[in-house]
Amino acid sequence: MSDIRSVLLVTNPLSGQGRGLVAASAARARFVERGVEVAEVRGATAAESARLVRDAVRDPGERPDAVVCAGGDGLVCLTLQAIANTGVPLGLVPGGTGNDLARELRIPDDDVQSAVDVVLGGGIRAIDLGQVESGTVTSEYGGPLRFATVTGTGFDARVTLRANRMRRPKGSLRYTFAALAELTGGLAVPYRIELSGVPGEADTVVETEAVMVAVGNTRTYGGGMLICPDARVDDGMLDLTVVGAMSRLEMVRLLPALSAGKRVDHPALSQYRAPTITLTAPNAPVTADGDPAGALPAVFRALPAAQPVLVP
Repeated sequence: MSDIRSVLLVTNPLSGQGRGLVAASAARARFVERGVEVAEVRGATAAESARLVRDAVRDPGERPDAVVCAGGDGLVCLTLQAIANTGVPLGLVPGGTGNDLARELRIPDDDVQSAVDVVLGGGIRAIDLGQVESGTVTSEYGGPLRFATVTGTGFDARVTLRANRMRRPKGSLRYTFAALAELTGGLAVPYRIELSGVPGEADTVVETEAVMVAVGNTRTYGGGMLICPDARVDDGMLDLTVVGAMSRLEMVRLLPALSAGKRVDHPALSQYRAPTITLTAPNAPVTADGDPAGALPAVFRALPAAQPVLVP
């Protein structure tokens, strides 16, 4: 069980189009009601908030008992860079658009008081993280970028980047609209996929035409889209879903099922699992936890039990 007496509450004014600020205000009130000491971090941007978090946890003698994110997966991703290797547990008060990590860990995303009560009365679970090693991206503090949910590449990443620029519609439907817009461009490109480190198995190389390739530490992204349905957050592995070459009409038929969080069976979909995955493809952008993360080529590594998180 957790023993939380002080928290650093971090938010981002842009999370969930203002939902993060509302969640942070309600969370602070609940923490104070429960007798917890609260320090707040509220930068002008998520990146600024994350830098302030790093400063706050730098001194082991002054660290809070937990860092609590009131926001979405993007804010969580930035915060993970700030608290990496400190051992400070992460708490989640969902206040973003997708909230996929909270969903994966069964933290209420529509009840701030219940989410705060998880922080104070739940347990600590060590979850895996993923790491992106690319010549085109580093974390806010240098070095590889860590992620908690899913990294997307290719069409997948282009959709996410477009959706991030859109104001409407809200929720996962926004990703569907963004996808339809991206369908006017090119689809499949040649991918080289290298899978290594699987116990008892030789390294594997797959060369294929693919529309997109997603690397998952968790099952969903984009507000519940079930892209890596068999991923587990504590198995020391990364799951890989390859969406092979298909027509625009097939993509249009596939997108609603993904958006609805359904498991999709299609001949063009292939799935793999490995602790280390190297992806190479021309002109393929990368997103991690819904935020820009450079472009391929890149190496993706599983970091077993890398982050303690407060869970029910």
